[in-house]
Amino acid sequence: MAKAKPITGLDVHAPVTENARTIARTRLEEIYEWSQYVDNPYEVHNLHNLRIAAKRLRYTLELFEDVLPEESKAIVEELTKIQDELGALHDNDVMIALLRLCLGSQDGGVAYEQALAQANKQKGKAYLLQPELVADVLDPNVAPSPQQRYGLEQLLHQHEQEREKNYQAFRQHWYQLQERDFRRQILNFLNE
Repeated sequence: MAKAKPITGLDVHAPVTENARTIARTRLEEIYEWSQYVDNPYEVHNLHNLRIAAKRLRYTLELFEDVLPEESKAIVEELTKIQDELGALHDNDVMIALLRLCLGSQDGGVAYEQALAQANKQKGKAYLLQPELVADVLDPNVAPSPQQRYGLEQLLHQHEQEREKNYQAFRQHWYQLQERDFRRQILNFLNE
């Protein structure tokens, strides 16, 4: 997960409203730094970072809702929707990765051994799938039966289709927001 940008330009003597607007502008810029990945559905990590950036702006607006204009509530609703859409996409990505690992572990061989060794070395680092889970899925003692494998393949296909649908819904929503100049809409009330 990408680290939040540090907030600069805060003034301890300024009204809370002014500092809230400074923080929100920084969080808004973070969103648009990640927006370059919107058109690439395979930028799994960067789309997740976009989700986190949207969450940070949303929480900032919610935290300071008492000192920000009423328009911020509509922005929070849009940010929540973006977050939910990208969250569903991320959930699909995790499930697809797990299913592919599980189905691929049956092939065994050197690739399996290397993946298991790599998973064991990576404990404690941030990955799409936790290394302990990868090690469990790759354990040959829990390999699926032929009937289970068929079911897993069907489930994988279902999640791949659902992921495509979720991605298209997010992308359509994103471009609807851009058509109405969402960024400018937010900046307008932050700069009042």
